[in-house]
Amino acid sequence: MNKKKSDRGQQRSEGKREVLYLGGICVCLSFIVVVMVLAFADPFAVEYSRVDAQSNATSSARSQTATVPAEPVVTKLDTIAYDKALIKNANYPIATSTGTSTASTTPVKHQWPVKTVYPNAGALLPFNRIVAYYGNFYSTKMGVLGQYPPQEMLVKLQGEVAKWKAADPTTPVIPAIDYIAVTAQGSAQADGTYRLRMPDSQIQEAITLANQAHGIVILDVQVGLSTLQSELPRLEPYLKQPNVHLAIDPEFSMKDGAKPGSEIGTFSSADVNYAATYLASIVKANNLPPKILVVHRFTEHMVTGCQNIKPLPEVQIVMDMDGWGSPAKKLNTYQQFVATEPVQFTGFKLFYQNDLRAPSTRMLTPAELLKLKPQPLFIQYQ
Repeated sequence: MNKKKSDRGQQRSEGKREVLYLGGICVCLSFIVVVMVLAFADPFAVEYSRVDAQSNATSSARSQTATVPAEPVVTKLDTIAYDKALIKNANYPIATSTGTSTASTTPVKHQWPVKTVYPNAGALLPFNRIVAYYGNFYSTKMGVLGQYPPQEMLVKLQGEVAKWKAADPTTPVIPAIDYIAVTAQGSAQADGTYRLRMPDSQIQEAITLANQAHGIVILDVQVGLSTLQSELPRLEPYLKQPNVHLAIDPEFSMKDGAKPGSEIGTFSSADVNYAATYLASIVKANNLPPKILVVHRFTEHMVTGCQNIKPLPEVQIVMDMDGWGSPAKKLNTYQQFVATEPVQFTGFKLFYQNDLRAPSTRMLTPAELLKLKPQPLFIQYQ
């Protein structure tokens, strides 16, 4: 009996020692935590002040160290990387210190890369190549967007993106949904404009699909007998979004009142500059990265006064070769009507159906287009 009491007393004594030991550890750990919190209080306070300079401090340490909000971080364009990408895109020989050339000896006939204003930070070009699927969800004849169910279409788009990544691994590829938001019509419509505006639900569908593809949206405009001044303001709520850009199609801009499709229309440099200035105003007002403005072209008179088109820091202009036919015909059109009148960047459209019309038997490949001078940074599939 006495032995049992002795054992119990010993257990209680050992239990007290264990409790005291654990308590000591807890006190030590608490002390360490307090020291760490005090040591790192200032950096955390400064970081929170950067995220929300208007919020009130929730601790005395934070309020003492964040009385003056930190200046916002200003992101600048890497002009050295920009110039380097421009030279690569120009695809012309570059003289070295030994007098040799790092590329072919084809003479430079035109001013590529174009010497123009630097874009603001966040510009997509020339750091990336954009690969776009074009069309309208209501029509199977206007392009690939209307020819396949949405998810099947996205799979095909990613397939083309993969081909371009393989052909030029040094240039990242951005997928795009190029949706015709204003379509030219063969009939006058009630207001006599020969154009039809797509409903908001369809434009939103294009944005949703682009988000699924982790890409951008390009809203294409065919004005018919209307004007850019009448059509662009309606698209402003969408153009305020950072991943939504613009394309304008001179083919269906009927300055002389003719019915769209009966002849090829035209835009002047004033039209293009208006679109660029309008986009620039949206970029400035909403603190956005630069917008892309695509201008379709496949004849000389589709765009007049190219030398007067002025890229802006807020807008990057792409002249897109929009003609269809055999490979030789398309390459000749690109050289004649796009490369010979430099603006800023170039694009090239490929047609799944029209490029295979006789006598043509095939489409151009990424490898072939990468040999062009300059290399197109916007590729469009219809």
